[in-house]
Amino acid sequence: QVQLVESGGRLVQAGDSLRLSCAASGLPFTVLTERRHAMGWFRRAPGKEREFVAAISWSGANTAYADSVKGRFTASRDNAKNTMYLQMNSLKPEDTAVYYCAARPEYSMDVVYLGEHDYEFWGQGTQVTVSS
Repeated sequence: QVQLVESGGRLVQAGDSLRLSCAASGLPFTVLTERRHAMGWFRRAPGKEREFVAAISWSGANTAYADSVKGRFTASRDNAKNTMYLQMNSLKPEDTAVYYCAARPEYSMDVVYLGEHDYEFWGQGTQVTVSS
């Protein structure tokens, strides 16, 4: 069974940095996609809808970011460890949210997906709180 487990969320102060991790296991093997999968980060702030934060292709060569985090957040992955990361710098109170990782099987090495409905598998989330 597929499991995505986020970790690294905690209470920090504005301006601090934080790195989130997403460990994946049980991702399905298919003849078409093998075990390749594109991944993404989303977040849900209190009282708001879940929104896109960052996406990364299977190869790691392509990434995409929401305008609100561009230049501050960096997505990366280590496929040997089945783990994706989100390095968050210069954190702001408006970054406070539950952060979710997501994955989908993908044939292409370099495609990224920005839509919540593009993803098939989701983690349970990790809370990031940024105090002012």
